Amino acid sequence: MADEARIVLDPAVLAGKPVVRGTRLSVEFIIGLMADGWSEADIRRNYPVLEREDIVACLGYARDALRSEKIFPSAA
Repeated sequence: MADEARIVLDPAVLAGKPVVRGTRLSVEFIIGLMADGWSEADIRRNYPVLEREDIVACLGYARDALRSEKIFPSAA
């Protein structure tokens, strides 16, 4: 599993979405920035509270979520 110490789920923060500990920056948001072409340097420059390990933890969390996803192809 991803680094649970860096990624937390708290119902009082962003309706329980996984966020980087001590922030309101969700894993979804960070992954979205990367999908939009932002580099790690871009993210850290705009969100200096983040450490490299936080970004890596977001990637790990996303990987683990996808790993457990079940896909059932429809009969076409």
